[in-house]
Amino acid sequence: MARDHGPQIKDDKLYEALRKQGDSAEKAARIANAHAAGTLHPRGQKLEARSKDDLYREARKIGIAGRSSMSKAELVKAIRGHG
Repeated sequence: MARDHGPQIKDDKLYEALRKQGDSAEKAARIANAHAAGTLHPRGQKLEARSKDDLYREARKIGIAGRSSMSKAELVKAIRGHG
C-alpha cells in the first residue's frame, strides 16, 4: 500500500514508483498528478506521434532553452528529460 503523501500528490503509488526510479520529487509529483488528472499524454498521443510544431509549443511552454534549433527527435528528448 502506498504511503499518503498528502493532498498535493494525487497518485501516491505512481509517485513512489517514480521516486524509486530516481526521479526528483518535483518531477514525480508532476507526472503522478498529470496521470491522475488524465492529462499525462496530451491528445492521447505519444511524443513521437506529435508534430514538430506541437512539440516546439510544448517545449516553449515548459521553458526548454535552445528549442528553435532542435530537430523533432531532439525536442522529444528534451521534453522527456525536462524536470
